[in-house]
Amino acid sequence: MTGLLEDIERSNVRDGGFRLWWLGQSGFLLQWEGVHVLLDPYLSDSLTRKYAATDKPHIRMTPIPIEPAQLAFVDVVTSSHNHTDHLDAETLIPLLGRAGLVIPEVNRAFVAERLGIDPAMPVGLADGQSVELHGVRFTGVMSAHEEPKPEYLGYVLQFGGWTVYHSGDTIRYDGMAEKLAPFGIDVALLPINGRGPERRVAGNLWGREAAQLAHDIGAKTVIPCHYEMFTFNTAPPDEFIAACEALGQAFHVMPCGGRYCTLR
Repeated sequence: MTGLLEDIERSNVRDGGFRLWWLGQSGFLLQWEGVHVLLDPYLSDSLTRKYAATDKPHIRMTPIPIEPAQLAFVDVVTSSHNHTDHLDAETLIPLLGRAGLVIPEVNRAFVAERLGIDPAMPVGLADGQSVELHGVRFTGVMSAHEEPKPEYLGYVLQFGGWTVYHSGDTIRYDGMAEKLAPFGIDVALLPINGRGPERRVAGNLWGREAAQLAHDIGAKTVIPCHYEMFTFNTAPPDEFIAACEALGQAFHVMPCGGRYCTLR
């Protein structure tokens, strides 16, 4: 944990570029010009404890890379939807004294109750709506955690001439690529754990589908996520890698706690 924090602090330079750290599942830390945005962080064992005595145990594959309290410098946190690995009270409550919170507008009451906060505190977005915070423009793009609904929202982040897309949990739906392509996305962050009825949870893109979506939206690079967290709901990145290579789609596979850097 200390090594990751040191890497974040050491990398905090104003050089026009940005950095991303994968924090496991769909969690990423984005750093740009001294601004820090935390995307869908899950940095606790709350789900492992919750399901320990059930027939659907959430057995962790990846250790927690950093404690939430060590991220007290974060400026903005996002939640794409209400599932605990994307809206975790144990992760978020230590951060909300300083950080703003961006959520799907329709989830406002649920978010406020789970986090014990004033319902007016979060910034709510709907599909196609935008807000600028700390020099970063956030635009909501509806996702489909099995089907497109307003409570599932990905975010396009635009800052300093860069564009990053974080889908949250999603499968592809009609018109999704057409919505995203005009943004000119530099980096797409897409789930690859797939789906199956035997898992008894809402599903996501398979690796091959994530590669195809990244290709179709014109993403310059795609980074996979939402795998190797829980043993019952994962998939290896092999299919994703093979599909990217077949399509000629640039990609970058990160270890948990690893860093991706880009410069002009």
